[in-house]
Amino acid sequence: MSDSEHLPPHGPPGGPDDPARRPNVLLVVCDQLRADHVGFGGSPLVRTPNLDALAARGRVFDRAHVANPICMPNRASIVTGRSPSAHGLNVNAGALAWSTNTFVRQLRLAGYRTFHVGKADHQNGLRRLLGAAVVGTSDVAGPAPLGDPYPPGWDTWEDAARFTEEPFADPDDFYGYAHLALTLGHADMVGGHHLRWAVAQGADPEDLARGGARDALARSEHWWQVYKPRLPEELSSTSYVTEATIAAIESAGRDGAPWFVHCSFPDPHHPFAPTGRWFDRHDPADVPLPETFADDLSGAPSHYRAFRAQDASPMPVLMFGPTADQYRAAAAAEAGAIEAIDHGVGRVLAALERTGAAEDTVVLFTSDHGDMFGDHGLMLKGVMHYAGCTRVPLVVAGPGVGTPGRTTSLAGSLDIAPTVLGLTGTPGYDGIQGHDLAPVLADPTAQVQDCLYVEEDFPQAGLFPFPVPDRVRTLVTDGARVTRFGGTGEAELYDLGDDPLERRNLWDDPAAATLRRQATERLLDEVVAHAVPPRLGPSSA
Repeated sequence: MSDSEHLPPHGPPGGPDDPARRPNVLLVVCDQLRADHVGFGGSPLVRTPNLDALAARGRVFDRAHVANPICMPNRASIVTGRSPSAHGLNVNAGALAWSTNTFVRQLRLAGYRTFHVGKADHQNGLRRLLGAAVVGTSDVAGPAPLGDPYPPGWDTWEDAARFTEEPFADPDDFYGYAHLALTLGHADMVGGHHLRWAVAQGADPEDLARGGARDALARSEHWWQVYKPRLPEELSSTSYVTEATIAAIESAGRDGAPWFVHCSFPDPHHPFAPTGRWFDRHDPADVPLPETFADDLSGAPSHYRAFRAQDASPMPVLMFGPTADQYRAAAAAEAGAIEAIDHGVGRVLAALERTGAAEDTVVLFTSDHGDMFGDHGLMLKGVMHYAGCTRVPLVVAGPGVGTPGRTTSLAGSLDIAPTVLGLTGTPGYDGIQGHDLAPVLADPTAQVQDCLYVEEDFPQAGLFPFPVPDRVRTLVTDGARVTRFGGTGEAELYDLGDDPLERRNLWDDPAAATLRRQATERLLDEVVAHAVPPRLGPSSA
């Protein structure tokens, strides 16, 4: 990874011996990793010693939820601190507006060197190749209501073809990042800078273009999305993200300026296809079923029951009801993918120690969303706001964190941006909707918010042969979760104190009328508060 020639001047302070030196920041993000699928999250199956050690020296947020349980919208929410309704990237299609302000851009303006390694997903990239049914553009009718104000090509930086063409160049500023090392796709798909790196290692481009379940070394007899790829372990996306993150850390620390590195692993998102030694580390027969696997979903919204009645589809993203064998095969393979990430994180943390940056670096670990993964007999994600999809791991360790330990204080993806800005002493910008978690980092009993707002838009709803909501809005409080579904008129209400596994929908229960009214009114308040369009103006003070 080469240094950019377009970095701004380094702002004071920042010398290596300066007692007021601002901390470095390493943000590690996984894709589709549930909060309880890591060791420190309570998994009896997945072994994550490096992540567990990180959690043991930091603040673990046991009640962290996403702003949106879909990749692109929530990743945009992480970097902006704004809900999808506010930043505008509300489905898995299109691109985050090119002039969008991000906490990364603020860090760069303040003198930080900024690096993105791995999955960005701020532009649709590969998704534009997958068709309207997948990317969610099936309801587009005619020209856009707002004209595109940016130069042609601004939204193609993550397109796969760009990395196979010459000449090749990266933008000078990618949402605040000065250095890019992008991956594209999941499992054994090799694209982006990852592709160029693999070819530089001696890989045959034609071999890299093959892959998937059809060309696998081994396949599950139960579900086509579980397989052992031909791609060697050393060329996997997890290996590439690990190597490129280490290179970024080594490069960033050479001149004494503070740095921010976003380390973004594409795994363990489906297909569940860890490479090499990581594929068969677990025997599916040893995988326990989730406690709610056999729920009959009585009282649940009708589309949950319809999803559960579906078999696994050739379309990789469609929700369905897995058999016990399908679930166990997927869970065993996913555990290996997570353990490969843990191994990579261990190497990255060792690089911090080796370069002398460990004591001066804030490390955050989280995920962009979860997965039903057998809970309530459902698989994958999409208009299902059970905790399996919305709750994610969140750990903050390093400078600014008090006595290590866990907290049940509510936290969310929107809070990452203001928290990083606060920890680095960097000015923010107008419209950030998240909260600085500094009080909770200092004291695990502190609270900065009494609810979390989650939203999801689903324009693919009309493609199903049964009613599916096209919009979902959720409120999570200390004691309850309420969800309203647009397009079906259905709703959910759970008393999380009495029913933490969300098995009894109280929406139509007369005994829960007061809880329903209070939760619904508060949800409406949050919908109004978060649906704020951006104010147009200079992107820097």
